[in-house]
Amino acid sequence: MRSKIKILGIAGSLRVSSFNKQLLREAVRLAPENCEIEILDISEVPLYNQDLEDVLPTVVQALKKKIEEVDAILFVTPEYNYSIPGILKNVIDWGSRPYPDNSWNGKPVAVMGASIGGFGTVRAQMALRQCFVFLNMKDVKQPEVFVSKAQDAFDDKGKLKDETTKAKIVELIKALAESVKK
Repeated sequence: MRSKIKILGIAGSLRVSSFNKQLLREAVRLAPENCEIEILDISEVPLYNQDLEDVLPTVVQALKKKIEEVDAILFVTPEYNYSIPGILKNVIDWGSRPYPDNSWNGKPVAVMGASIGGFGTVRAQMALRQCFVFLNMKDVKQPEVFVSKAQDAFDDKGKLKDETTKAKIVELIKALAESVKK
């Protein structure tokens, strides 16, 4: 095993000032010393099209390679219409194709998210976890990290204000690292 656990962080938003991108950057900052979180830019991933599977687009090849190189995945998802954003589902679909070349297979995975609503991303996280069943990902179920009222959760520099939430993020990353060790 490597000296550091390599985690690929994927925020399911394209918006430049996304609360979920801010949350992911906080996870990078708060990660324990034995963990390294690399943020994946998903903005160039094309819409999934099975017609492109014979010769995968270069960006998709790079996506799949990156997934396969890391020890674990950290999804940070917004909640759109009680579910995950299409861009995130698109990345998940490309990572699992062409069948049976599932780059997600067996990967430990954790989820967190931020939303301006009062429930955080509870429903989106539940929907995302459904994908893990077919993908054969090993999801960390506790602790749960739901940031509600995200517009008030970060300071003007994009840092989380709440110390309890910060501690939960550290706990989640440690639990993900433990999942990798198992």
